[in-house]
Parts: sequence; C-alpha cells; structure tokens
Amino acid sequence: MTARPRLEIEYCTRCRWLLRAAWTAQELLTTFETDLGEVALQPGAGGVFEIRVDGDTIWSRAEQGGFPDLPELKRLVRDRVAPRKHLRHSER
Repeated sequence: MTARPRLEIEYCTRCRWLLRAAWTAQELLTTFETDLGEVALQPGAGGVFEIRVDGDTIWSRAEQGGFPDLPELKRLVRDRVAPRKHLRHSER
C-alpha cells in the first residue's frame, strides 16, 4: 500500500491565523478524506501562511500575496494528491 500524502498548513500565531488554518484544514479534509494521510497545523511566526504537500510548498502567502481562494487551493491539492478526482463546483 502506498502512503497517502501529508499536508501541512503553517500559520502565524502572532497574526492569530489559527482559525483560518483550521477552517482550511477542515475544508481540505472534507474534500480529500480518502486521499490525504494527514493534515497538520504548524504554528509559525512572521506573517507566514504556507501550505505544503509532502514538504513541497503549493501556496505561500509571501509569494502569492495573500490567502488562497478555496476552489483554487482545492485544485492545487487535487493536482498533487488525486489528479483524477472531480471537484464539482470547485472545477469552475
């Protein structure tokens, strides 16, 4: 059996982004419940909000200049963990 991917959400504790990170994790776990092996919330600092799959950054607030739009983020995760998965309304 192949290990399922690990998704990490690193968030800034000083900016109080725990709820945003937890909500994002919930949405991704709901969509990819059988495709992800783990979703981890990682406390950070300095305005960080990064999402990584198996250590590779797929979203960085510093690089993209803001927070991810959820449908876009779901497409990015899908492309990495379940390329054949149809995302229904997030496909548009």
